[in-house]
Amino acid sequence: MILFPNAKINLGLNVIEKRPDGFHNIETVFYPINWCDALEVLDGGSQPFDLETSGLTVAGPIEENIIFKARKALSAEVKLPHLKANLHKVLPMGAGLGGGSSDAAFFLKIINQKFSLGLSQEQLINIARKLGADCAFFIENTPVFAVGKGDEFSPVNVNLKDYRILVVHPGINSNTKEAYDGVIPNKPLRSVKEIVENEPISNWKNCLVNDFEKSIFKKYPEVEKLKNQFYEAGAIYASMSGSGSAVFGIFKDKQTITFPDTYKSMWT
Repeated sequence: MILFPNAKINLGLNVIEKRPDGFHNIETVFYPINWCDALEVLDGGSQPFDLETSGLTVAGPIEENIIFKARKALSAEVKLPHLKANLHKVLPMGAGLGGGSSDAAFFLKIINQKFSLGLSQEQLINIARKLGADCAFFIENTPVFAVGKGDEFSPVNVNLKDYRILVVHPGINSNTKEAYDGVIPNKPLRSVKEIVENEPISNWKNCLVNDFEKSIFKKYPEVEKLKNQFYEAGAIYASMSGSGSAVFGIFKDKQTITFPDTYKSMWT
């Protein structure tokens, strides 16, 4: 069985406050996009779990891969047979696109489906929450307003199907911890949800912000340059996604834009 774990972008991101547990409370809108990895799961094998990767190089020991952690978390809930998984990595890492979280969430879903485990959406979401702040989003994989650590969801009325979205990763691996260290938490006057639902997209440029941009742009000027390039090319709205370093632009129509060969890009 093969599934295609997709990426997400953040429509706005406010860092509200630091929590007693060391994490931060945020608010953002997660929006799924059609830029995907490929994940195949097979039963059998001589060991409990075997994971092979291809495509982009995944750093670190294979045992530290988030899919391994997902299998361990799932096996604490139900008995699993021996498994083989093949992950073809397309989504860039350290990009703010949630690629690793998506891989883990889709692994949970594919195992639940393939072996008829009967786990509910809520059970899968609770397992996913243990793996990463945005991992739970990919279980239902629909636009949501996210608060808390980014794992508490409510519906949001936003639909970008009539627009083209260009996502570009400039080859920079942004460190999430460093991104948070560069932000001074502050509660905004207007929530991301209020802006996304009530302001026309043409006005998002003036009121929808990503709090991580200031520190990331200071450290990596090429990321800010990329955002400006989107606006010069006619983007209605452009922003860094998550803690970066990928940048996306929302356009009325597909445009011809030239980037360095080291950049990875996708129109959705």
